[in-house]
Amino acid sequence: MILAGDIGGTKTVLSLLSCDTHGLLSCLKEQSYASQQFAKFDDILSDFLPSKLPIKSACFGVAGPVVNQRCQTTNLPWLLDAEDLKLTLGIANVKLLNDLEAMALGMLHLPDHDLLELNPNATIQTGNCAVIAAGTGLGEALLYWNGHQHHAIATEGGHSDFAALNSRQDQLLAYLRQRYADHVSYERILSGIGFSHLYDFLCELKIAAPCPEVENISTDKDKNALISELGITHKDPCCVEVLKLFIDIYGAETGNLALKSLATGGVFIGGGIGPKILPALQNGRFIAAFKAKGRFEPLLHNISVKCSLNPRTPLIGAIHYFY
Repeated sequence: MILAGDIGGTKTVLSLLSCDTHGLLSCLKEQSYASQQFAKFDDILSDFLPSKLPIKSACFGVAGPVVNQRCQTTNLPWLLDAEDLKLTLGIANVKLLNDLEAMALGMLHLPDHDLLELNPNATIQTGNCAVIAAGTGLGEALLYWNGHQHHAIATEGGHSDFAALNSRQDQLLAYLRQRYADHVSYERILSGIGFSHLYDFLCELKIAAPCPEVENISTDKDKNALISELGITHKDPCCVEVLKLFIDIYGAETGNLALKSLATGGVFIGGGIGPKILPALQNGRFIAAFKAKGRFEPLLHNISVKCSLNPRTPLIGAIHYFY
């Protein structure tokens, strides 16, 4: 039996699989949990696992930095330790991966129909790849090409300093420094809460008029999702401007990651936000921002940029870690 998990700030998904003599995997059970409803990860394990199952290995992608096989989750009060999990599960093969490290591995196992090419000029090339994923937070990872295969490398690049590219973004940076005086990272913008930050910025500086539907939203509704939806459907001018600004910054940071990793093998976009704003990713604005790197625009011109349409990508990576 194989146990795999995708542990995130919003939800945790566990999967239990069997492997036959030919190496084919079959899913026996898969379940999703609201992470915030559990005090610790072991509580989810206890609910999910039938007793006395002969588990051979377990791998978990975790939303947070994994150091020495321990992880204090970024958006949860959970501390995960591989050595403790070995004792809990009674097995020797337990691996903790950063969630983007798991996602990067998962990208290598996706069929073509789960990946949507965004760059019309993309050409097939070998080399390093990169992964960027805007969702609850912003994750980034690398896939190092050693000449024979790719090796996933975790990063915390989503927490690097936001770099403004024009006068409008200069204003945005100054605005966000009022909220986050110590550090304004890309994650403050390229994440779910980023839509609210961009909306508030445009309204407070009177760059765009407030949206009545957003202003009167009930407390049980997701403001970020509403802004994104009104922007992608062109139902409110302010929300449209929010989405444009989001796309410009997302494309620029994706280009930054491609340069830093020399991702000639391509860039993958994961996370929950991408599939929800596909028309905005496909209309050329994202790729224009991705390539706008001055003298290095020719390098980025033909790099593949694919968006994953499969929300199970990190789980797929965890499933295949030992196999």
